[in-house]
Formats: sequence, C-alpha cells, structure tokens
Amino acid sequence: MNISLHRVRQIAYTIVRFLPGAGLLVTVMIAFLACSEANNRPVSNMSAAREAKKELAELRSNIKKVAPFFRPMGKPASYDWLGSHNEPGQTFEEYLDAGPVKPTKQRQKIYVLPLGTFNAKQQKIIQTTADYLEVFYDLSVEHMPSRPLVVRPPNIRQNKLTKTRQIKTGYILDDILTPILPDDAAALIAFTIDDLYPNDSLNYVFGQASLENRVGVWSLSRMDDNTDERNFLIRTLKIAAHETGHMFSMRHCTKYECLMSGTNHLAETDSRPIDACPECTAKICWLSDADQSERYDKLARFCQKYGLTKEADEFSSKAAVLQ
Repeated sequence: MNISLHRVRQIAYTIVRFLPGAGLLVTVMIAFLACSEANNRPVSNMSAAREAKKELAELRSNIKKVAPFFRPMGKPASYDWLGSHNEPGQTFEEYLDAGPVKPTKQRQKIYVLPLGTFNAKQQKIIQTTADYLEVFYDLSVEHMPSRPLVVRPPNIRQNKLTKTRQIKTGYILDDILTPILPDDAAALIAFTIDDLYPNDSLNYVFGQASLENRVGVWSLSRMDDNTDERNFLIRTLKIAAHETGHMFSMRHCTKYECLMSGTNHLAETDSRPIDACPECTAKICWLSDADQSERYDKLARFCQKYGLTKEADEFSSKAAVLQ
C-alpha cells in the first residue's frame, strides 16, 4: 500500500493523540500503512509520528503568539449574524477531530469558474481574488472557461425589496458545480454577478459553499454598494476566502473577529479582518502544510502589490512574531 507522507502524519497524529502509550502497536500499525513516499523512498514511521507532533506543537504555539492581533468576538446586535444564528464555533482541536475535507496528493488545485458575463472592472477583481486565494491557501489556482448562467423557476426569484433577480445557491452548487468538479480539484468556487439566496426564508447571501462536496459560489452583486474600488476588492477577497474555507470543512468562527465569522450585512463584512484568526489560520496551515511565517510574508507582499498598505503591515507584524 502506498500513501502520502501527509496521510501518514494524519494517522500518526491520531494514534499519538489518543493512544500515547500504545508502544509496539503504534509502530506496527504505522509501518503497515506508511510503505513509501510518492518517490518510493522509505518513510520512517517514528519520524512521521515525531513530525506530526512537532508540527501540531508549533501550530498550537503560534495560536498564542498571534492572538494579540485579533479582537475577541463581542456581543452581537440583533441584526448581526450571531444575533440570529446560534453557532458553537470551531476551534483548531475540534477541526482536527472532525476529520475535515482537505487537499490530497491527487487533489491540489483550487478551480475558479466565472458564471455569466463580467465587465473589465469585475474581471480584474476576480483575477486579483484568485491570486489571493492561491497565497491564502498555499494551493495553485486554475481558471476554468466561463459558462453562461441559465436558470429557470423554481431556482430563480425576484427579491421583494430590491426587485432584482436572484438565483438559488443550492441549484448552482448541486446542479452546475458538483457534476463538473475536476478530478484533481481540492475545491471549485464559482463567481457570478447575480444576487444569491439560499432559501425562501432569507433575503440574500453573499455566497455559499458545501462543507462536504468541495464546491462553492460567491456573488459580486452587492460588493461595490456604497464604497470605493479599494473596499470593493477587500470585500470580495473576504467573501471568496471565507467560502473556500467552508469547502475545507472550516465552520464559522465565533471566538474572534475573523474572516471565517458569519456576516449578515455589508457593515458586518466591513468590520471583519481580511485574515483568518489564530485558530482558523492553524487549520489552513494544517490542511496545506504551509509554513505560517512564510505564508504571512507572502500575504504581506500580495497586499503591498495591490495597495493594501495597512493589511500588508499587519501581515508583516504577524510574520515577525513567529520568527
């Protein structure tokens, strides 16, 4: 049996965590499972277990180091997300215990799919957002050819307040994206200029993703409302990275003001940071095998490139405390 070193480390982590005194049993089980790396070089079973423990210890230590950069989640107003959604949140440890969906040796790409027609400004925003996802999740991003978005009742409606066309997210996720998910896709996220709604009980959503099926969609429809081009970009980066996180089994964060926190309206979206909190960043580095300090440096360079000076300084400061 040939399995990747990443999978061996996952197995080793589970055994070490729950059976720390298993001794010979641990060695035999890992030896059976971890036959070789992809290049057929022998894998040291004890080294894999030690590496898993070391990586987890470093991620847990980093959570404490970068925590001062984030505000704890305050009491929500009645119209905020947590004012109407009772959610328990998800710590790093709870994420590990949940057996999350993550990239594999065969699935290492994030695919981006345009649905509909976009003007030059929107196309630029999408390209920049795709570049951000590549750095944020430390995975290559590949663009798929655009497709028309043709929808018929009952998966389309007119919003009672705005009188605009809205498309049901479940139709996009289940009927459009899931059937075309590439075999080598870690995730597939589509974007559209159409407004979205999840069900008849909600007015709209910025985006939605599946926690199990590795597909998601977000909309540019409301991103440029009452704002400038800079904040239009920041809002889009937040929503896209947020929905992609869901595709890797990351649930809404309730511990900190975090990119993965749920939002009910644009003012709440604007109040969230462009970055994931310490707990959610540990999840990202675990699923992607990214070095956390190097990742912060890359995010700082991205922000400098696109004129996000304040955000670049914050990423650089986080990288500095980990060095």
